Amino acid sequence: MAEKNDVNSDLHYLNLLSIFHYVVGGIKYVFGCIPIIHLVIGLVFLFAPLHSNKGEELPMALMGGFFVVFALAFITMSWTLATMMLIVGYKLGRRKSYMFCLVIACIECISMPFGTILGVFTIILLSRPSVKALFNPPAVETTQNSIS
Repeated sequence: MAEKNDVNSDLHYLNLLSIFHYVVGGIKYVFGCIPIIHLVIGLVFLFAPLHSNKGEELPMALMGGFFVVFALAFITMSWTLATMMLIVGYKLGRRKSYMFCLVIACIECISMPFGTILGVFTIILLSRPSVKALFNPPAVETTQNSIS
């Protein structure tokens, strides 16, 4: 009876972590949109420089280029991690791809503060042998009846 309660609690925790991955992934998408402001400012500096002396146009374009490059890099990294978090939420709910979930949980730890908390709890739960067994159910042998 105690084993059944352990499995039920593991399933409950996996479902909770799945929901939290969806929530934190959505929040990560929203925060990943903040650098769009910097991207727009950089594009303005690049393509519509302020009317000034000819000697100052190059530094404005250079600064605009930095804004664009760093904003695009931050947006890409943030949205990629958010997408991976959503995929992990899906896979945790269906108990598939154990190693993928574990690796992304480790990567989530660099995303402070929510990603760190979520990543640590996911790593702790996935390191349980009972949870690992949920991801690898025993193979069911099928027998084919041959008609003679």
